[in-house]
Amino acid sequence: MPRSRYKSLVDAFAADIRSGHLPPGTRLPTHRQLATEHGLALVTASRVYAELEAMGLISGETGRGTFVRETALPPGQGISQSVVAAGMIDLNFNYPSLPGQADLLRTALRQLALSGDLEALLRYQPHAGRMHERASVARHLMERGLNVPPEQVLIVSGAQHGLAVVMMTLLKPGDVIAADALTYPGFKTLAETLHLEVLAIPVTDTGPDLSALEKLCRHRPVRAVYSMPTMHNPLGWVMDADQRERLVAIARQHDLMIIEDAAYAFLAGDVPSPLAHRAPERTVYVSGLSKNVATGLRVGFVAAPVQWIAGFERTIMATTWNTPGVMTAIATAWIDDGTVTRLEAQKRADAQARQALAREVLAGLRTISHPSSYFIWLPLADDARADQIAMALMREQVSVSPAEPFAVTPHVPHAIRLALGSVDMDSLRQALVKVKRVVGFYS
Repeated sequence: MPRSRYKSLVDAFAADIRSGHLPPGTRLPTHRQLATEHGLALVTASRVYAELEAMGLISGETGRGTFVRETALPPGQGISQSVVAAGMIDLNFNYPSLPGQADLLRTALRQLALSGDLEALLRYQPHAGRMHERASVARHLMERGLNVPPEQVLIVSGAQHGLAVVMMTLLKPGDVIAADALTYPGFKTLAETLHLEVLAIPVTDTGPDLSALEKLCRHRPVRAVYSMPTMHNPLGWVMDADQRERLVAIARQHDLMIIEDAAYAFLAGDVPSPLAHRAPERTVYVSGLSKNVATGLRVGFVAAPVQWIAGFERTIMATTWNTPGVMTAIATAWIDDGTVTRLEAQKRADAQARQALAREVLAGLRTISHPSSYFIWLPLADDARADQIAMALMREQVSVSPAEPFAVTPHVPHAIRLALGSVDMDSLRQALVKVKRVVGFYS
């Protein structure tokens, strides 16, 4: 098919979708029907749909067909709090906070102003952080079941920066990394930026399909696996000890690096030890203080095998040089005086109360969550569409995330994620009532 004719068909579909002639939810012809109708080769018909999907205008759904998307949803929905307008109840992005945290910061700044070390904080710091601050983080990690020396801890500018440092250092463009089919959107963004190939590990309600991971490793040159074993985002699972041991065994058999994301691990209570404890020779543990303390406190940490530390330090130097000294000093002081541990306990209780409220309001809907997590995964009925529901809720002044930002696979499940940690309890109840009503209307 001449390129001009192929492009004309793409442009015609795009114009019909943008004008509303093909409204959101319209089922399009199958690839074979499109080819027959326009006299195209099947591969060319598939290219037409692939280009429209890349433009964000349609979506293909396994077993259901190809549909026009709800294009009025703001771009980035589900990964950016910036899309939330004034007056909107935000169930899209989690930034849990507790009363009195601003007073904690005022006190910390006063104490810092009186310290004899203040002038040192105005100078460049060692790339991985000052050793006494790395020691504070190492003590904090012991509470998570991870015993590492300070020399194997690096302080970074938040967990997202930690992930970037790890992936930039250990992986190169074209490398293959396995990740859960539904996973943290920030990881997806990094993988795309670094030109990595992400292979999806099918997921269940309780953990990744590790048999599928084994099969992937037998057929593809997988270099690493990205995992959230404790308080998975968005599904809320906590992998049991047997699952963790099996994942470690697969990693050793196929020589995989493990990137363990523990950003939400503080919300889980009595859980098995981290992957980094079970396979310290090949696991990088990444976490931070955004969720358990405050999102504006951009302090994170990486614990890693000794052979990778120098490489990580070079990448920190290349990206931020070092974590800002003032924020790191406040953060490690709060670790040392027990403030972080106290805030974690309070936020676990807060998350549990929010989950209890959600169970009450959403009774009758299928939900997937952990009783101590700040999010709920809400699968939708077969005839419901996540983009339409998200748009309908926006008109009700409630912002939620459809599944797309979390999906590694091209075919996105119809589900929405509800973030529970960013609004007060009364607003949360109001929003959840609207969620149940809208989901029920479209089901």
